[in-house]
Amino acid sequence: MAVWDALGVSHSFKQAVAMTAGGVMGTMCLAGLLILLHRRLTNARVSAVTRAGDKVLLLWLLVTLLLGLSTIFESASHMDGHMMVLLMTWAQHIVTLRGDAASFVAEAPLLFKAHLFMGMSLFVIFPFTRLVHVWSGFASVGYLGRAWQLVRSR
Repeated sequence: MAVWDALGVSHSFKQAVAMTAGGVMGTMCLAGLLILLHRRLTNARVSAVTRAGDKVLLLWLLVTLLLGLSTIFESASHMDGHMMVLLMTWAQHIVTLRGDAASFVAEAPLLFKAHLFMGMSLFVIFPFTRLVHVWSGFASVGYLGRAWQLVRSR
């Protein structure tokens, strides 16, 4: 936030950038998630090894993503950047483990609070799903050079 302020970028411009980038990235994530959900639910082989926790996680991600995309329309109704600054401050306080973070979202619309709840609670459920493998994948040095599909011989 300080960098944007030092460059003299207005809060309304920052909000427009956030809405545009969030909309583009969110739409790409939605497309990928819908493809993944379709494959998990319609491919018999993949569906057979999909656990209930994995399905819950995918639906949790879908609801979180849809709530996030819905906030774009809510944000468009107030382009002054005030709410965006409060949410940025909330995020900074969460990342730096400051205890007063909740005070910054107290006046936020319910839609924003629901999106924040779903996003933060994802950290509670993901250790019990296959999403936990994201950490082991990034930890290995060979991750970037590995084959896209691993085929095992019988």
